[in-house]
Amino acid sequence: MPAPPTRQTTILRPRLAAVSVLAFALGGCASGDFGRTRASALSDDMHRWVGQEATASVGIPASQFQLTDDERQLRDYAYPLIEPPHSRPEWKGVFGDYLAMPAPWRHDVRFDRTAYGRLLIDEPHRSHASRYAQLIEDVRDDLARIEPFFQVAARVLDMDSKRDQARSLVSRLSPQEDEDARARIAENALVVKWVQQCLAQRASSYRWALERLVIHAPDPMVADADRLIGELESQTVPRVAGVAGNTVVSKG
Repeated sequence: MPAPPTRQTTILRPRLAAVSVLAFALGGCASGDFGRTRASALSDDMHRWVGQEATASVGIPASQFQLTDDERQLRDYAYPLIEPPHSRPEWKGVFGDYLAMPAPWRHDVRFDRTAYGRLLIDEPHRSHASRYAQLIEDVRDDLARIEPFFQVAARVLDMDSKRDQARSLVSRLSPQEDEDARARIAENALVVKWVQQCLAQRASSYRWALERLVIHAPDPMVADADRLIGELESQTVPRVAGVAGNTVVSKG
């Protein structure tokens, strides 16, 4: 015959049940194995807004064409390079809470190169070495993202060049189709320009942070950080044709 429940087990049972229900509810929201966002919680066009925001910021109407696979991938690869490092709490990344950001061409957008460094220095860390380690990790992450982005960008802009040439050859091209084609060409170029501008800003932010770390807490790790930031700075020069300076050319 089982022993009667004690007062302690009677109190703990409701609490354990509540914890189990909460764990089940959180597990069913968006996160999959090891905290990764489930594919079902994401949309194929979840970053389409990147191109729409870029065109809206300079007064160009957005194209109504569907995104090609490369155009969709361009926007997916662009997002982590235009979002400021550590601008969102970690839990938002787990639950797939991606927020739209204003393009740099809007008049009320101001770049603060000190924001990243101040956050890095002010946030509690176990040691000053962990601050250097975080800076190095962030720069390495950016360097790893650059090549895939520009590979896709080169393909997209090459196809846009062919798209532009085809406009005069397509029979009975409607005014709306012509407008959408020109708008998509401009949109893709603006996305690439946005990333190029953000890479230069990120390199500037990392350089400011490293300079302050050297003053606050000198460490031999400064050499590795300086080398990586220098490598990132060398990648800020425009690497694809079709985007020059602040001008996006779209033939009428």
